[in-house]
Amino acid sequence: MLELNELLDIFNAGDALVMDEEAADACNYYSIEAQKITCELNYNFHDFDERRELFSKLIGKELDEEFRVFTPFFTDFGKNIHLGRNVFINAGCKFQDQGGIYIGDDVLIGHNVVMATLNHDENPKNRANLIAAPIRIGNKVWIGSNATILPGVTIGDGAIIAAGAVVTKDVGEYSIVAGVPAKFIRKVKTDE
Repeated sequence: MLELNELLDIFNAGDALVMDEEAADACNYYSIEAQKITCELNYNFHDFDERRELFSKLIGKELDEEFRVFTPFFTDFGKNIHLGRNVFINAGCKFQDQGGIYIGDDVLIGHNVVMATLNHDENPKNRANLIAAPIRIGNKVWIGSNATILPGVTIGDGAIIAAGAVVTKDVGEYSIVAGVPAKFIRKVKTDE
């Protein structure tokens, strides 16, 4: 079975993970580990301090005291989530983080947001292989309910992702995007 650092090296390099027995065993093992923690997080009552402690255990990193997550929260990996300060994650979110999810400071994430960092090979003979690409979210971003962020997307500082948007391409700083696929609507109004 692949060790966690070996698996992360493959995912973070953007190389295809060939789903042989060794890779499948590793993916299943780390998925079950994440499920154990998310089941505890989701199906027992915990105050915000306890939720932060469980989330820290899930991602393997300490979180600041301003971090908030409303449950349920789902991930099938957990070890490649990187959070800035003062992040809020609302109920029902699903993070597929094998390729890396990097979230900046002061980010608001609405209900039922999906962040997916994995794709599959287009060729049916290789379809089981996993291809990872990171999602990068800048500071002071607001992601509306039921939005979906796809692999390889970068969202600039101050951007707003409208509810229900499917983001397939990078979003510029202080931009508002909406729709399926998400398209530029206008710039964010600021005091500057």
